[in-house]
Amino acid sequence: MSKEERQAFLSTIFCLGFLIFGRVIMYFSLSYAPLLFILAIISGGWKQTYEGIKELIQDKTLNVDLLMALAAIGACIIGNWFEGAMLTFIFCLSGALEEYATNKSTKEITALMNLSPTTALKVLADGTNQEIGVEDLKIADTVFVPKGSNIPIDGIILDQASTIDESSITGESVPVEKNVGDDIFGGTINTGNAFKMTVTKSAEDTLFAQIIKLVENAQNEKGETASFIDKIENVYVKIVLLAVPLFIAFTHFGLNWAFNESFYRGMVLLVVASPCALVASATPATLASISNGAKKGILFKSGKDLEKLAELKAIAFDKTGTLTRGKPRVTNFKVFDADPLIPAILFSMEHASSHPLANAITQFFHEENMLELTVEEKAGFGLESFYQQHHWILGKTGISAIHDDLAETWRSQGKTVIFLSRDEEVVALLGLLDLPKANASEVIQYFKDNQVHTAMFTGDNEGAAHTVAKSVGIDEYRANCLPAEKTKLITTEKEKYGVNAMVGDGINDAPALATATIGVAMGEGTDVAMDVSDMVLMKNDLSKLSYAHRLAKKMRRIIKQNIVFSLLVIAILIASNFLQFLNLPLGVIGHEGSTILVIFNGLRLLIPLKEDLLNNQMDCSDCPLQHLE
Repeated sequence: MSKEERQAFLSTIFCLGFLIFGRVIMYFSLSYAPLLFILAIISGGWKQTYEGIKELIQDKTLNVDLLMALAAIGACIIGNWFEGAMLTFIFCLSGALEEYATNKSTKEITALMNLSPTTALKVLADGTNQEIGVEDLKIADTVFVPKGSNIPIDGIILDQASTIDESSITGESVPVEKNVGDDIFGGTINTGNAFKMTVTKSAEDTLFAQIIKLVENAQNEKGETASFIDKIENVYVKIVLLAVPLFIAFTHFGLNWAFNESFYRGMVLLVVASPCALVASATPATLASISNGAKKGILFKSGKDLEKLAELKAIAFDKTGTLTRGKPRVTNFKVFDADPLIPAILFSMEHASSHPLANAITQFFHEENMLELTVEEKAGFGLESFYQQHHWILGKTGISAIHDDLAETWRSQGKTVIFLSRDEEVVALLGLLDLPKANASEVIQYFKDNQVHTAMFTGDNEGAAHTVAKSVGIDEYRANCLPAEKTKLITTEKEKYGVNAMVGDGINDAPALATATIGVAMGEGTDVAMDVSDMVLMKNDLSKLSYAHRLAKKMRRIIKQNIVFSLLVIAILIASNFLQFLNLPLGVIGHEGSTILVIFNGLRLLIPLKEDLLNNQMDCSDCPLQHLE
């Protein structure tokens, strides 16, 4: 419990104690009962009154706290000591509950901050470990990370593969396998082997530190609805303060009510017309949504971006690394000879290569036996080897043109074609393609179902762009786009549809990300992505994008519910007061009760949404593009 929460609940307890004691004394008709009610009012209402006066003096604005204080004082002036104290108690209790409820939306981030380690085991020159503060670590220092401990800072694994729980950053509960040379991040947990690491960033520049900073900034920057409500609060309070004396004068002189009755009804109006519930309609809901997203590895830079996302009309994607995996896989394999050595030859030759396509081919033939080959890599030509008195060549150009028609068909589909020849005769063809990510088609369909126009703007060739666009079901695509062309297309889309989004890797897509209404960076949280985007997905998982959109829509729906509900309650309470059957304590209960309900309704956004898309992932090994022969 925070200091503010403890203080609020202690004030409430003292206020209740004086209220009960005063009521008991009042039962015996002792004359100093009003003194106990005054103590109840002071102990329960001093904080709100102080903050209201402070805001009036410093900011020249009026808030609802002053209205509550004036209502309590007014009740005491006409001799309703008990009702004035009861009003203060209910208001104080409501404030304590509001403090508790609102803090729940930020506790997830506090818990996240607590995961950040404060100490590290630095490896000294003699091989021993020394515990030092994380802030004292320098780039290139060596750190020992025991099994089960938090990784203290960003770095690279030096000596031992391990399993890392990265849920604090990506929102994924499944641990990730990390090998020697892989990047690791401070604030994550080593669930595997103990290892040594090299520090690559200072404590204040780590990915984890940037995440916390982003979320804190987002929580401090209110959404458009919350900002608008805050602006009208001061005007609204002034209107209420003006309406109360007019109401008293009208009912006393116009309707011939007794002055005490008119004054009492004026104090009730002062309470029930206050916009507490209206003021609380948006902010708790926005804070809860930001916290919800952060737990899932979705970072929003402000509440405004979250509100805009709910109004999304068009979304554009980069292809490589965004809609696709960013790494090619073998999708076609055609042999023209019955020689059983062909798969083993392919595996063994590519195993000796450092070419980016080699990894895809060796993974495809990983179950084949390794042959003892001497492989020569010729730049721009391919791989060459001699085995069992045969001359084998593996490359992008065939020795003969006999199979060029099939190769050209694959190329028209955007695939990279690899030829394997034996003694100048083509014996096999391989087709490789950067396949769509799991759930890419489901995510695109989700946006189409929600009447959001989908597009893909890529710098890749026409064949590759057409194949991926057709596979995932995107509405339109443009190929061979330079960064400037992407930016121009995003600008045109923005003019046509209004609120639009661009999803990219945050580096070559930076101009387009900055131009779109909402820039969304995909990736493992690079610095560039955080700088240029409005929203960051910490993991390359497209389903997080649809999750964020559903979260934004639910937030908008809840805020609308809160606004309508709070205005309706105010109208009912004002009408009930005018009809003279609502007393001051009931007015306070109705007023403060509606405020608490509005806040707790907003806090429903802390509950994770159902992730149907995550439970229906499609393995790309079964992708319809796969065609092995």
